Amino acid sequence: MRDAAKGVPWEARGCEVMLAEMEDAEALATAFADAEAVFILPPSDFDPELGYPGARRVIEAVYKALEMARPSRVVCLSSIGADAEEDNLLTQRKLLEQALATLPMPVTFLRPAWFIDNAAWDVASARDEGVIHSFLAPLDKRFAMVAAQDVGVTAAALIREQWTNVRVVELEGPQRVSPDELAAAFAAALGRPVRAELVPHEQWDALFRAQGLRNTTPASACSTASTKAGSIFLAMTRID
Repeated sequence: MRDAAKGVPWEARGCEVMLAEMEDAEALATAFADAEAVFILPPSDFDPELGYPGARRVIEAVYKALEMARPSRVVCLSSIGADAEEDNLLTQRKLLEQALATLPMPVTFLRPAWFIDNAAWDVASARDEGVIHSFLAPLDKRFAMVAAQDVGVTAAALIREQWTNVRVVELEGPQRVSPDELAAAFAAALGRPVRAELVPHEQWDALFRAQGLRNTTPASACSTASTKAGSIFLAMTRID
């Protein structure tokens, strides 16, 4: 935990709680000490500085801590699209994978698809306007999606397994879903017509800046590159 107060309910359930910041290698190593396996959930940075210095500090600390603690295995949450060639927000996950892949213990990178849970963000516009706004194109293309709960369940199962070397596990739900199908599902639930509309690319920069981003280039590049891979990092991580 980073906040001791948030550890109280876990202590009540019999858990041992440790405090550590993601950039503090020594504290992380102390937390990892004597652990059989470690799950890494890296923080999200939607407005990174040039060259991703924040992500690099976290990566360096996590690597050092794991190297010192030497658990028998590691599971790390990544993202589908982390192998994209274009420089974008997902580059932070690519750098993480490249670093942890050199650790002297088995590592699994879990790459989930678009979180279907993010459809909840469209409830208001579907209800009030009969529209859901989509960054995914084309609207009739089915994209890989997964429930956030299933990411947790899968990570818990993976960390109990035994394996060797480095492996990548890509995770998606039982069927792919298009923006048009999401709109149809809203229509059925609300009992009124609902349609999907694309967010024009020329509006992305202004939208991202309105959300507080200063450096919008990685976000715009990520939305473009990750759409090709079947997921968008921004939408995936909004529920973190």
